[in-house]
Amino acid sequence: MPRWKALPEGLDPEVSEFTSQLRRLVDRSGLSIAAVSDRTGYSKTSWERYLSGRLLPPKGAVVALAQVTGTHQGHLTTMWELAERAWSRSEMRHDMTMEAIRISQARTALAESGKNPVIGAGGAGATVDLGPGRGSVSGQGAHGAPGAHGAHRADGASQASATARRAPGGPSGPGSGTGPRPGSGSGSGSGRKGGGRRKVTIFVSGVVGALVVIAAAFTLTSLGGDGDGKAVAQSPSPKASTSAPVLPEGVKCAGDACAGKDPEAMGCGGELARTIASATVGTALVEVRYSKTCGAAWARITQAALGDEIRITPVKGESQNGAVETATNAYTAMSAAPDEASVKACATLKTGETGCTTPPQ
Repeated sequence: MPRWKALPEGLDPEVSEFTSQLRRLVDRSGLSIAAVSDRTGYSKTSWERYLSGRLLPPKGAVVALAQVTGTHQGHLTTMWELAERAWSRSEMRHDMTMEAIRISQARTALAESGKNPVIGAGGAGATVDLGPGRGSVSGQGAHGAPGAHGAHRADGASQASATARRAPGGPSGPGSGTGPRPGSGSGSGSGRKGGGRRKVTIFVSGVVGALVVIAAAFTLTSLGGDGDGKAVAQSPSPKASTSAPVLPEGVKCAGDACAGKDPEAMGCGGELARTIASATVGTALVEVRYSKTCGAAWARITQAALGDEIRITPVKGESQNGAVETATNAYTAMSAAPDEASVKACATLKTGETGCTTPPQ
């Protein structure tokens, strides 16, 4: 049974070549992965990931392996640099793909939220049947005329005026004789004219009031649903206008939700993370590991001694600390990092030496 499994499909050729070279070095050394872990100071789990092609080893691990296997350090680190650039290009393509997915889903959500606009009183598209012979009232005004409540009142007034002109006792209608009318005070023409105006005013007020009540009742019915329980017009759901962050399978947090959590446990490590800044403090290598997918960063120290400490310091938010306790490497919990320039890693060695990385410009 072969010792090594096939490398993942789609792995960049330069990364694949570098990983294969690491496997050959381990094979020639005759060491098991556990022995490589003990001699290099990197965990067995980490080396299993490095040698399976799931994770690019840090430069410190490569240097340590060169020392353990008696390999020329400069040649191996040159191959590592080529693999590291290829790995970064692959991460960039992955980030662009995820961003395109998020943009597409956001556009879909916004398009869905625009399909059910709210229809208010007098809004376009609202129509009420007033009964046989009475026409209808729509959001564009009575009988299709443009406008809202003002149009309803104007049209109602013109209808009332026309009715008043045709009504008995009006100034131009039949029965405009000189006979006295109740409450007129006299049988003169001026009395009849005054009474006709009062009737017109009362009629107009009644028509306008009826139209307002009908429009209000229709609006409430439209927003609440018809008798069968089917919604006629509904407000767009607030949830339809927002799109939750889309995370790859296995990733359990993003941004502020990652603060204080283990990057490996949250799925932010591995191929989703890369080293964006590093510094040498004494004999230790200090790195800032950054995951754009998770929007978070953490600090890692390798080739360290027991008692050495490391921390990740964001521009905003709380620092996260770590300490070397049982091996020669350690990493901190995550801090939210909206971009690469927002964090730095610092180390304080047991010898008293200190140092920090410089955020990329």
